[in-house]
This record gives sequence, C-alpha cells and structure tokens, in this order.
Amino acid sequence: MKTIKDEGRLSLRPAALHEETSAERAARRVAELRDHNNATVDEGSDKFATPIPPDGWSYEWKVKSVMGYVDAAYLQKMARSGWEPVDTSRHPDMMARGAVGAIERDGMVLCERPAEITNDIKARDLRNARAQVRMKEGQLDPKGKGGLISREDAQVAPKITKDHNLYVPEQ
Repeated sequence: MKTIKDEGRLSLRPAALHEETSAERAARRVAELRDHNNATVDEGSDKFATPIPPDGWSYEWKVKSVMGYVDAAYLQKMARSGWEPVDTSRHPDMMARGAVGAIERDGMVLCERPAEITNDIKARDLRNARAQVRMKEGQLDPKGKGGLISREDAQVAPKITKDHNLYVPEQ
C-alpha cells in the first residue's frame, strides 16, 4: 500500500484517497447536478408523477398537510385503508440529496399499498357509483313504476341518456 508524505510526516492514508481540492469538489458537484437536472427536471414536468411501483404494489400521492396544518384523523384513515409512506431510499432521485424519511412534496406524501387492495376498493367504488345511477334512474322513471315523476306526455317526460365520456358543450 502506497502512502503519501504530508509535511515531512508519513500519512497512513492511501495515496488513492487524497483529499479533493475545492475546485475538484466543485467540478464533481457540477457534474452531479447537471446529470440530475437533465434526467429529472424538465420545464413543465408533473412534480406529482408517480414512479413505477414494485410488482404487486400501487402508489398514490396523499395529502399530509394543508397550509401547515396536519390532519391526523385523515392520516389515520389512510393508514387503516392500507396506505404507508414510501421511504426516500426507494426512490432517492425524487428528493434532495441526503433527505431521509418519506417522499414529500408541497404537503403531499407518496404512499403505497398492495395493488390487490387498491383494485378491490376501486371495484367497490365502481359498484357503488353504478348503484347510485340506477337509483336515480328509478326515481325519474316516466312510466310511474315507483318513480317520483310519472308523466306520460313525451314533452314533459324526463330524457335520460347515459354517456360515460367527458361532456364537451357545443360551440
């Protein structure tokens, strides 16, 4: 092992591990920042884009605080429904160098839960939404079969259409 001589004394530090000069450290940091900025920062990019989750998991941003107020009851509700914060170590490029803990941005925290649970809850929400639509259709039944409106005249009968696409008004 080679050693370097420091002011007439023999150093135990290997020659390959010499201390960086200020200029070398600055040049190394410039290269890191340019590499990071070119890879992750883009004008107009979505700062809340989620990274691809590991197999079997889903990611979503959840509210942690609004104007500095942390809603502990909401955070407990999210934890009970399976959401847990994603640690910075899993996606270090999403946070500042040296950051520890959860990935956070503007009062939001990136959370994960098993994809199977997320799919179950989405299916339940879809069933509930369709049931509400069917209930309202029944209330507007023009034939008088238990509906609130029983008008036989075509001019006053409610006209119900189902369209699950985004409505764009005519111009």
